[in-house]
Amino acid sequence: MATETELRAMRRAIDVARSVPRTLPNPRVGCVLLAPDGAEIAVGVHRGAGTPHAEADALARAGDQARGATAVVTLEPCNHTGRTEPCASALIAAGVARVIHAQTDPNPKAAGGAAALQAAGINVESGVLADEATALNVEWTFSITHGRPFVTWKYAATLDGLSAAPDGSSKWITSAEARRDVQAFRAESDAIMAGTGAVLADDPRLTVRDEDDLPLPYEQQPLRVVVGETQIPQYYRVFDRVAPTLLIQSRDPDTVLAKLTENEIHHVWLEGGPRLAGGFWNAGLIDRVIGYIAPSMLGSGRAALEGEATTLADLRPIDVQDLRTVGPDIRIIGTPGRCAREEMP
Repeated sequence: MATETELRAMRRAIDVARSVPRTLPNPRVGCVLLAPDGAEIAVGVHRGAGTPHAEADALARAGDQARGATAVVTLEPCNHTGRTEPCASALIAAGVARVIHAQTDPNPKAAGGAAALQAAGINVESGVLADEATALNVEWTFSITHGRPFVTWKYAATLDGLSAAPDGSSKWITSAEARRDVQAFRAESDAIMAGTGAVLADDPRLTVRDEDDLPLPYEQQPLRVVVGETQIPQYYRVFDRVAPTLLIQSRDPDTVLAKLTENEIHHVWLEGGPRLAGGFWNAGLIDRVIGYIAPSMLGSGRAALEGEATTLADLRPIDVQDLRTVGPDIRIIGTPGRCAREEMP
């Protein structure tokens, strides 16, 4: 059983992993190396695809001090050779005596690290603070276990539920504070998706920008995804060189998600418009909803969602996980539940 010192080390590893906003398509992972007396030797973190894994980062910092140490890792050490060598092999070669990990790796291509470590005579303890560690990588874990990207739908609306005026204009319904908040969420996704209608109406950039409204470097930008069969002129901003762009000439949600899976997308941030969002909603393929409600009214215009509901039996509840004000707006984060019609025997 993990000691109090090891539990504290695991919490530190979780905090370190959380400090990196985006590592997709890889999971966020932290590692702490402890000396036999419990003193901290080194801390490692994974910073994204192509960079050292957390265990390798910690081992490089520890050097010879790793021999006989305890490695505390938020995710089961990988047993897969990709851009880097298997972490299980690196821990064995370094002479680590004990490995404690939280979440078991759900990826069949990388799993098996714990067994490899045990076969090498290393003491292994699994599942320590597993729930807290799994929360680091909700979207990645979902994608690996479900075989499709996790879909977060973000929308902004007035108090009367409208996201655009009758003339199609929708900038800006919510405040500057809400728009900055959205940037933080965008930065944690690996694709930002919109339909051709929304792109033609608003000419959005679909990029992640900093506090000064300047785009982050190209290599830090999520993939921009434009869905639909309508042609978009090349001078629209979605085709600039700030970020990569993928066109998917289909509105079928399953086809779209299959294409994104081919491109190693684990978490897609769905923005605009109501038709595209409605297609995903009707198909039951929205996994999280983030809504920004402005304290204003339009009276007429377009709703945020074009669904297929015909009666109150189609009302779908939202399990609210977070509710707060952002500037003058209200932000709601929740998970879609089942409608009454689906609950009928």
